[in-house]
Amino acid sequence: MLNNRIVLSIVIAISVTSLYTATLFADPPKNKGKPDKVNSKDFNVDANLSVMVNPGISIGDARRLASKYKLTGGKPLPPGIRKNLARGKPMPPGIQKTRMPGSFINQLPAHKGLEWQQAGTDLVLVVAGSLVISDILEGVFD
Repeated sequence: MLNNRIVLSIVIAISVTSLYTATLFADPPKNKGKPDKVNSKDFNVDANLSVMVNPGISIGDARRLASKYKLTGGKPLPPGIRKNLARGKPMPPGIQKTRMPGSFINQLPAHKGLEWQQAGTDLVLVVAGSLVISDILEGVFD
């Protein structure tokens, strides 16, 4: 009888330890804790390859056009925002509302489903609905 109690105690101890260990290494429940950070590695660039197009204008030609319309002398983006400006990523918040004169935009090559935007001193070609960056012409508005 004593041996049965010892065996039963050992079985219960092992079971409790197994359950406790399993809960330690289990995945956290969904929607609990901190929200997932969006990492550039997580962004599916392959899904947006169809919108990665040649801008159809060189940086030099875009600069000459910006000079013609007196759009030079722009203020560069802060470094923290500038580092988030990259092909295949969405436009950083707060800069997507920068407007340029229609006469200037009409001189740039048109691409179906894409639009030109200014981000600091850069000219950016983005997907119209999602604001995913297709290409960046750096320093056009310096």
